[in-house]
Amino acid sequence: MSIKAANIVWHKYKVKKEDRYRINGHKSCVLWITGLSGSGKSTLAVEVEKELYKCKVHSYVLDGDNIRHGLNKDLGFSAEDRQENIRRIGEVSKLLVDAGLLVISAFISPFREDRLKVRELFKTGEFIEIYVKCGLEVCEKRDPKGLYEKARQGIIKDFTGISSPYEVPITPELVVDTEELKIEECVDQVINYLMNNGYINSKGQSTVINIG
Repeated sequence: MSIKAANIVWHKYKVKKEDRYRINGHKSCVLWITGLSGSGKSTLAVEVEKELYKCKVHSYVLDGDNIRHGLNKDLGFSAEDRQENIRRIGEVSKLLVDAGLLVISAFISPFREDRLKVRELFKTGEFIEIYVKCGLEVCEKRDPKGLYEKARQGIIKDFTGISSPYEVPITPELVVDTEELKIEECVDQVINYLMNNGYINSKGQSTVINIG
């Protein structure tokens, strides 16, 4: 039985998110990268972060495997644990966005309902869903961690795409096709989206957001 916190009151801070925008010179948001295992989510995340660093944008990557080494090491891969995994990451992403960072969250996050719940944590424009499109057959051929082979053998249970479903995003902000495009082209696609929507400017520098 879980024990819920009682007698708690939200403590207001004197430094607001908008104040951090002014210091950083850019707005914060989360790039929520979703797709099958082997689709290239983590590769895209770290390459995008590298480009953002060049643009002097304060960013941080939250990677599925890395998070399961610490914060979520107590979770398995059942439907319930997957939901809790994404719930926790959503809350962590929210904190980092409040801290003024551009967060890059790379998780399979297979269920639409769970992704929607995370989206609802953020204000309009702060959650950018990026679907990394890559067919199951290609992901299996890549199989960088040997997970698909183990899943086919029944060694790994509840594996997304094999014994557990993946629900493709219906209206993501961005679709990146890693099956057809080179990684450099995929990164350009993400960076161009950020430029075109005012997160960074065309000169490759962070842009000051008009808070109003």
